[in-house]
Amino acid sequence: MVSIVLASHGKFAEGIMESGSMIFGPQENVAAVVLTPDMGPDDMHQKLLDAIATFDDQEHVLFLVDLWGGTPFNQVSRLISEEGHDDWVAITGLNLPMLVSAYGSRMGADTAVAVMQEIFAEARDGVKVKPEELQPATEAPAAAAAAPVAAGAIPEGTVLGDGQIKYAYVRIDTRLLHGQVATAWTKQVQPDRILVVSDGVSHDELRKSMITQAAPPGVHVHVIPISKLVQVDKDPRFGATKAMVLFETPQDLLEAEEQGVKFPEVCIGSMAGSAGKTVINQAIACDAADVECLKKIRDNGTHFTVQKVPSDKVDDIWALLKEKNMA
Repeated sequence: MVSIVLASHGKFAEGIMESGSMIFGPQENVAAVVLTPDMGPDDMHQKLLDAIATFDDQEHVLFLVDLWGGTPFNQVSRLISEEGHDDWVAITGLNLPMLVSAYGSRMGADTAVAVMQEIFAEARDGVKVKPEELQPATEAPAAAAAAPVAAGAIPEGTVLGDGQIKYAYVRIDTRLLHGQVATAWTKQVQPDRILVVSDGVSHDELRKSMITQAAPPGVHVHVIPISKLVQVDKDPRFGATKAMVLFETPQDLLEAEEQGVKFPEVCIGSMAGSAGKTVINQAIACDAADVECLKKIRDNGTHFTVQKVPSDKVDDIWALLKEKNMA
């Protein structure tokens, strides 16, 4: 029987698994894997592997995931790419009609692909409006292009706007472009481009692919090394561009600033925990080296805020560090 992994932000996967059991009865070879605020991408990746290891059938696995482009999806995508199983397949937009349909379909299907093909339409059609006449017609949004950052056919030396790229929002986030950034922050900031700046990620084709897949509709996403950001910062052809910039670590941000790129304000969204790091709040963990790096950035004239999503209150990183005797 096809095995099923439910993957989500928070306890949604656990809750919908319980709801599915109420409707369809207890199920074998089904696991819920949840992303909690204190976890990084590698933690989610390991939890997915641990869940799959409990299945009787590990060759035929269907992943039902909450959100395209979020960390659960990105790590499922990574697994599918790395593990090389022919019958591992994922569907996003997890809802109860999808899950109940999957439970029924796998009773008569031998492969995860066959289950996916049976349940896709039912999962989509499970989104309905009452009164019925208010249900809008829907069209699939066009995927955002992922071309490299370039000025295209604009001649070198051309000045657009005031000749200086606009950094509408700059963020440190271990997960880079994920659900919260691709949805909540993109709607808040409304950038023309999202620049994911990392020397490591820009040379990792798998991670680049995962990030560009998370692109919100209508926004170009580019994964570039720090040196490319420095070039873009000085190129007057980007003077009409409104950019969101994402850094994986404060160290990458500091390197960009030391090469001449200046950011008046930076939001710290998340810094994943690891051995030797102190947990500052639900989303941030750091060590002495991180604190020293943040101080150097502050001394460059950059103001920090701490905010995971736009609806959260804005915190002061220095007050948080002081509470942990790290400031």
